[in-house]
Amino acid sequence: MSEFAFEIIGAPDYAYAEVIIPEGKTLKVEASAMATMDTNIEMKTKFKGGLSRLLTGESIFINEFTSKAGSGKIGIAPSAPGDFIHLEVKPGEEYFLQNSAFVASGMGINIESKFQGLTKTFFSGEGLFLIKCSGEGDLFLNSYGGIIAIDVEDGYIVDTGNIVAFTGGLSYEIKSIGGYKSLFLSGEGLVAKFSGKGTVWIQTKKVRPLISWANPFRPQKG
Repeated sequence: MSEFAFEIIGAPDYAYAEVIIPEGKTLKVEASAMATMDTNIEMKTKFKGGLSRLLTGESIFINEFTSKAGSGKIGIAPSAPGDFIHLEVKPGEEYFLQNSAFVASGMGINIESKFQGLTKTFFSGEGLFLIKCSGEGDLFLNSYGGIIAIDVEDGYIVDTGNIVAFTGGLSYEIKSIGGYKSLFLSGEGLVAKFSGKGTVWIQTKKVRPLISWANPFRPQKG
């Protein structure tokens, strides 16, 4: 049973969430994602993750919102234009998220960075760290584009730029399709080859192709 009542509005294009924080409870929210809140909610900023979070290039602060004198409502607006989903984490479960996917969670969720290894990092281009979430409670994720959940029974391949999250029961390796000549000439990126049994959440859009598409339209000096 969820600790927080919530409603997700505008999914999957421009999702926004309204979360009810019960009196005395605290919700952890990614820095800058708070859009609105009731006046009885207090905010504290906490430094999270140390050096490893600094190296990801992502926010190193997580804001904690606590409701005083009754329940309060907070509106959460993620930075990426896309979907917003809720996962209920149970004891013993682990979820691995791309750097930008974390939006909010209850205090029972442990958040830590997981080093991918230099080989995976160098070739994937998707950042040095994944975010590992475990514990018990509510976890909210955001994506660029819509989110699709895929159940993996044995093996599955996903472009690294489309991965939002995956369960701890899966292992993966980064590789190219068709060799490195195809990698540079076809426009396709590297992929993660998953094995084991679990769930992968993918996003329907990738940031890098958008940047490439938009680049010719940038104003040119001279």
